[in-house]
Amino acid sequence: MVLPLDAAGRFRWHGDLPMVSHSENPSAAPAGVQRVLVLGGGSAGLLAALTLKRLQPNLEVSLVYSSEIGVIGVGEGTTAAFPAHIFDTLGIPKEEFYAGAQPTWKQGLRLLWGPREDFFYDFEFQYDQRFEGMPKANGFYAAGDCHDLSQAGALMAREKAFTTGPLGKPVIKGQYAFHIENHRLVSCLEDVAKRYGVSLEDDTLDRVETADGKVTALHFKSGATRTADLYVDASGFRAELIGKALQEPFISYKGSLFCDRAVIGDWQREDEPILPYTTAETYDHGWCWQIEHENFINRGYVYASEFVSDDEARAEFLAKNPKITGETRVVNFGSGRYERSWVGNVVAIGNASGFVEPLEATALAQVVFECRWLAESLRQTGSKLDETMIAGFNRVTAIAWDEIRDFLAYHYKFNTRLDTPFWKHCRENTSLGNYAELHRLYTEVGPNPMLLVQALPARPNIYGVEGFLAMLVGMQVPHYAPHLFSPEEFAGFQRHRDKLAAQAKAGVSVRQALDAIRRPSWQWT
Repeated sequence: MVLPLDAAGRFRWHGDLPMVSHSENPSAAPAGVQRVLVLGGGSAGLLAALTLKRLQPNLEVSLVYSSEIGVIGVGEGTTAAFPAHIFDTLGIPKEEFYAGAQPTWKQGLRLLWGPREDFFYDFEFQYDQRFEGMPKANGFYAAGDCHDLSQAGALMAREKAFTTGPLGKPVIKGQYAFHIENHRLVSCLEDVAKRYGVSLEDDTLDRVETADGKVTALHFKSGATRTADLYVDASGFRAELIGKALQEPFISYKGSLFCDRAVIGDWQREDEPILPYTTAETYDHGWCWQIEHENFINRGYVYASEFVSDDEARAEFLAKNPKITGETRVVNFGSGRYERSWVGNVVAIGNASGFVEPLEATALAQVVFECRWLAESLRQTGSKLDETMIAGFNRVTAIAWDEIRDFLAYHYKFNTRLDTPFWKHCRENTSLGNYAELHRLYTEVGPNPMLLVQALPARPNIYGVEGFLAMLVGMQVPHYAPHLFSPEEFAGFQRHRDKLAAQAKAGVSVRQALDAIRRPSWQWT
């Protein structure tokens, strides 16, 4: 997710995190962290514990979860940062992960958004590239049809998961992501955590003891008192340590993101194909996701309660999804972040640090980023709680949260698909935050990646210029720099697309790929 850009402005997941400065005076340095206590047993807590134990194996890491509270039992999507972290950073064997978590694959998102019938956003590069022999970047040729600009995009357009190799074997490589059921993910990570030496304990927090802006002890309903050198708050929206105990101020994103509710339901899969993408579809008062699990389909309508009641939203949701069986449920949320994610000896990870609505499946990617940055910060300082290091962590995590906010704001500001009061309000009132200048420059130079990268306000950068171009070109946001190409030039561009389309057409579906990896003869490379 968030790592330094290369010369072309593209982010790279595999690379060195920026160096963190710290105290050069050993006598002035505080004692190092030896014991870490993670509060919360969901995916954020387990990923934090596993990342710290894997990258800092000398740490004593314990995790306390509450079976009284449980975990959120919903399906969710990831970005490509997640499998890279699971397999490359944590070293979880693919055989174990696929058997335990049982994910399906996604190559990106299909957006029913803006004036086009649809467009795709993937984890490769569609617009931040120029086909060989072409004088302009792809976006200049995609004003009419923006399909088949990358291999992943071509695969999604044909409901294929992967290309094929010898003997029709799926090539499960590249920048793919997952659809995954949370309870299966948590169960799988618990097994790995125990094997890696993380202590897992079931207990419910009763009260938090603090002094001088730090946590000094956690008291639990069992009567146990637990202490540590560093506490990781992975208690979700409750934010037991960073919010309730330390009273860190919360910064709301309601100036950019107006949705604050979601009604969720699903149905058992029948003869529907398992689609290799998450669908994001414009609804009257927000939008609806569709997440593809092997045995069921999960839908969720994210909406703004200022414009529609829960009952009205549920009625629209059920009318447009008549296959939903069983009860639906409404989840309330607020988008925003805590002013600081690291305060004293407490680091907040995941929803305890901040939350933005589910659009673009950023939650687990942000967890991965925070966990990696935490482990690297401790490594750089010799596990000292260095004030300079803590300030650096807070700066980069705040930048990351704010960039996610601004990226999602682009989705709302420029979606012209419907003229309901909600969408009119979004177009008129959504703030683009730190990325307003990028849109202004886009209106002047069009989809020119090399020029637009100058308008990215921060390094490292999550989406690079590619993510914003996918939204701007995908939603046909106007600019004043069209490229007048000749028929011969466009024919050259089309030949590249035809090649990608042919490779995708010969690919395999999600079902075929699942069947392949479950054969006894399958071997991961």
